[in-house]
Amino acid sequence: MSSALDQGQKPAVNPWFIAFAVMLATFMEVLDTSVANVALNHIAGNLSASTDEATWVLTSYLVSNAIVLPATGWLGRFFGRKRFLITCIVIFTVSSALCGLASSLGMLIVARVVQGAGGGALQPIAQAVLLESFPREKRGSAMSVYAIGVVVAPILGPTVGGWLTDSYSWRWVFFINIPIGILAVILCSILLEDPAYLKNSRPGRIDFVGFGLLALWIGCLQVMLDKGQDADWLYSNLIRTLAVGAVLGFCVFVVWELRVEHPIVNLRILGDRNLAIGSLLLFLIGAILYGTTAVLPLFLQNLVSYTSFNAGLVMSPRGFGAILGSIISGRILSNPKIDGRAWIGGGFAILALSMYMLGNLTTEIAPANIIWPIIISGFSVTCIFVPMTTYSMATVSHENMGEATGLTNLLRNLGGSVGISAITTMVSRGTQTHQGLLVGHLSQYNPVFNEHIANLQAALASQIGSVAAHNQAYALTYQRLLQQSALGAYVDQFRLLVIVCLLCGPLVFLFKKPARRPGSTELAAAH
Repeated sequence: MSSALDQGQKPAVNPWFIAFAVMLATFMEVLDTSVANVALNHIAGNLSASTDEATWVLTSYLVSNAIVLPATGWLGRFFGRKRFLITCIVIFTVSSALCGLASSLGMLIVARVVQGAGGGALQPIAQAVLLESFPREKRGSAMSVYAIGVVVAPILGPTVGGWLTDSYSWRWVFFINIPIGILAVILCSILLEDPAYLKNSRPGRIDFVGFGLLALWIGCLQVMLDKGQDADWLYSNLIRTLAVGAVLGFCVFVVWELRVEHPIVNLRILGDRNLAIGSLLLFLIGAILYGTTAVLPLFLQNLVSYTSFNAGLVMSPRGFGAILGSIISGRILSNPKIDGRAWIGGGFAILALSMYMLGNLTTEIAPANIIWPIIISGFSVTCIFVPMTTYSMATVSHENMGEATGLTNLLRNLGGSVGISAITTMVSRGTQTHQGLLVGHLSQYNPVFNEHIANLQAALASQIGSVAAHNQAYALTYQRLLQQSALGAYVDQFRLLVIVCLLCGPLVFLFKKPARRPGSTELAAAH
């Protein structure tokens, strides 16, 4: 069915004002997915909890956020999109204040659950509003604005969180949302309006069984991914139980949602080829983006001795690359002579180049050796994200737009969880593997090793004595071995991501290219 814009109706206000209003809410929510990461040690110390217990501050948010995401379309139809969006912003803002006021870890976790539930709907609703507020030929530019909020916010999060924590208190990591939330509520109240088809639609009965199954398998999966490495994965009874719950819950959920008349998540829309391919690629992009964002600060802090704040500063230039990429992509998509699929494929090639550059790092590097591949990766991700989102939604009917955006955002977040878990696990296991390989060279029968120990001992003997120098030489050598083992593990993962990026490139040409209406620059949905 045609949208209001396709029928000649236009929003009451300039759509760019609408874009700013919804992007403000999106930026606030996405920023919160990473801003608390650097404050965990401070939270644990202040609330008399262990660092392991404090990680539930992150997990509780992600679980409730992921559960609400795919149900956004139904909830928007039931309550009205404008009313639902404003209510979610209010819930998110109030719960942010409660997080900052928390006097115990339990209170903080409960507040984070509520905050995640309120924030889960902000991304898909903002995306749906943008796609419907702009004509088809301007959607590329609109998605460029949206991409700034989605891609730049997680990159700025560690820097902002580190600065607020070091300069003031970890509580300001949450208090910073209050003025942003108030401004977003005011702007959305003034600028937004529900489209006519949404006002006249009937949401149907709520699928309580589907919602329960959704909560079950996502909850089990998220906790399993969060705790798997610490519990040694399937060697733990808890992880095995969570894995069984996630698999069974997912299978029953899929069967139920395909059979029920009014599903909480309309899986039938994945019959649209463009949406199905876009969902798969967004899952992979989420894994690469969130995975690298998680391990790069660890690499900088553990191997290059950066502070948390300095690591965040080095990561920040990715935002400049992302903004540049979103601006160029918006203009590229507005040109009818350029095939957006080729632009997406080029984006994957550039992302592979940035991963290759990171795969050549050593422990003796200048900041520029990190900053340039980070800028290039930020540029490439938005070059992929902007046109791919446009292509994914090009053949989706406007009645299903909210459900489609909720589903794609869910898969991107799940991809991020899987990516973080997989990469951190492979780094940990890879470090052990490299250590086992390198330790074989530390043998008294190896003349190179003996010469190295002798030189170290001679250099230290004049300062601490011959006996202490002997022990210190072995200690320094073993410390160097651990450092090189970890470096090898990080490098392996970056090089593995090169292969993943190159394999994603050909998949983009499976997109059905939207046809253009005769005598118009406007894209017609090609069904």
